[in-house]
Amino acid sequence: MDQKKNKKIYIETYGCQMNFSDSEIVASVLTDQGYTTTGEIHHADIIFVNTCSIRDNAEQRVKKRLQYFHAFKKKNPGLIIGLLGCMADRLKTVLLEEEQLLDIVAGPDAYRDLPRLLEQVESGQRGVNTLLSMEETYADIMPVRLGSNGVSAFISIMRGCENYCSYCVVPSTRGKERSRDAGSIIRESRDLYEQGYREVTLLGQNVNSYQWIEGDNVLSFAGLLGRVAEVSPMLRIRFATSHPKDISDKLLDTIAAFPNICRAIHLPLQSGSTRILDRMNRNYSRENYMERVEAIRRILTGCTITTDIITGFCDETEEDHRETLSLMEWVNFDYAFMFKYSERPMTLAADTMEDNVPEEVKERRLREVIDLQQKLSYQSNQRDCNQVCEVLIEGDSKRSADYFMGRNSRNKVVVFQKTNAASGEYINVRITSFTSATLLGEVVHELKIR
Repeated sequence: MDQKKNKKIYIETYGCQMNFSDSEIVASVLTDQGYTTTGEIHHADIIFVNTCSIRDNAEQRVKKRLQYFHAFKKKNPGLIIGLLGCMADRLKTVLLEEEQLLDIVAGPDAYRDLPRLLEQVESGQRGVNTLLSMEETYADIMPVRLGSNGVSAFISIMRGCENYCSYCVVPSTRGKERSRDAGSIIRESRDLYEQGYREVTLLGQNVNSYQWIEGDNVLSFAGLLGRVAEVSPMLRIRFATSHPKDISDKLLDTIAAFPNICRAIHLPLQSGSTRILDRMNRNYSRENYMERVEAIRRILTGCTITTDIITGFCDETEEDHRETLSLMEWVNFDYAFMFKYSERPMTLAADTMEDNVPEEVKERRLREVIDLQQKLSYQSNQRDCNQVCEVLIEGDSKRSADYFMGRNSRNKVVVFQKTNAASGEYINVRITSFTSATLLGEVVHELKIR
């Protein structure tokens, strides 16, 4: 009997949706080799931590977890601990040799090599592969859906990034931009629908840059989005993330043409100041961003717009900060991910700019951004009261088994009392009240939205 069939793998994931998608690829690679996955650390023979280097706070959390796993290993001889993802190349020397916390280090393009690396460890060596690839997209691998609700799934459509924002480490950790074979994406979407999934999220560092050459034709992201939407009108399509410089009217027109493409766009702003955007190398101005928001409002009535904001970037003044606050109010964001700037090694900002905004100023500006966004989010949810929306049921509410939770097309969480419906079904709900993060409602049986 193959010894691998007795080996259980536990994967802990940090960071963005791309990392969660990568963890599912890792699970697929290893289950094909006879390993099994477990959600319990105490049952694991192998622990993988899939990491994020975007912010220092994420790295510190990962280091603490690795120290915990290392202590756990002392009580469980034979346990293998591995580091995956964006932290792999930069910290391999420290974590492997100096602190001796790891047995395996594998970068984002090395997951096919994990079976060989595990064999190396079992023979008494350490396994390391952090090489970046110009071609790897994992297009032929059907991910194992870890912790899946059976309703929603991620599909990676491209890897890498070539935007080179001055604060961002992704081009260094994930390499050059490359798009996945369009046919494999459509097949995966169709397979998921046939398995009962009713929502897919197409993932890329910048999905707008997707490009697949088919003979003499070039398939853009707008074209791909339309093809995936055609799999079934009952399959909802989401995507993340859009870069403001690339979100075209053609893409917006495609979304408008398909009711099953969700009316929710994540459009990272980062700063409302053109001067700071230029230092960030974002390749758009405040005015460019406003023009794209106006296009979204014009073409996609009722579409939610969410964003990312960084406070305290190099040389940011009070005037720059006020420009961010004023643009937040002008856009009226429905939700935002908000952070203070933390310098990351291997970035243009770290190499050429001084991180010269005092920590207390960064924190105060972040607090002001958060306070404003809480007000905007409250107003956004308030506007939804008495509206009827179509909700895809994802499962039980976290707080009560007597209630369902799901999301509407605008990516807002909706909680309502259970009916005889089931997960994976669509149901019409009238919003009756709300909290800061959730809409509350009641089922409306007689109304049909589509």
